[in-house]
Amino acid sequence: MSKQLEITLTRSIIGQSEKQRQTVQSLGLTKIRQSVVREDTAAVRGMLDKVSHLVTVKEV
Repeated sequence: MSKQLEITLTRSIIGQSEKQRQTVQSLGLTKIRQSVVREDTAAVRGMLDKVSHLVTVKEV
């Protein structure tokens, strides 16, 4: 069974670059303190590296 990650938006995207806004949106996050569960893949890990200062991640 593959691992899953719970990703929570903890900081606002106001004032961030357009690429960072698009990355947060592609993860499925729109509001602060909103959480989503995603599969632990290389693509998701790459997106998390780009916005690591805006989100928190937990393994589920």
